[in-house]
Amino acid sequence: MATKEIKTYSLAEMKDKYIGKVGTADRDEYEYELRMDVLGKMIKTARQERHLTQEELGRLVGVQKAQISKLESSANSATVGTILKVFKALKAEINFNVKLEDNFVKLV
Repeated sequence: MATKEIKTYSLAEMKDKYIGKVGTADRDEYEYELRMDVLGKMIKTARQERHLTQEELGRLVGVQKAQISKLESSANSATVGTILKVFKALKAEINFNVKLEDNFVKLV
């Protein structure tokens, strides 16, 4: 009896097939939402490491607890200013990288 070889796919191939190729609107939206989700998780982790409640962090930032909760569940609705205020209140350094094609943009 012959054995059938199982075809495997990389994560990139699966994304291309089920979400869309890089550069398509669906793929761009997926990648953006994924980054915002990761950012929200980073905010939550940093807050917990500082032993702050959502309410305490909200007071430091000048927003309601509900806004911190929304940020942590997904930073989609947050402005860059609010995100920067949150990380400043957490005394956390945040780095932004801009990449054009294969090169990171450096500020001079």
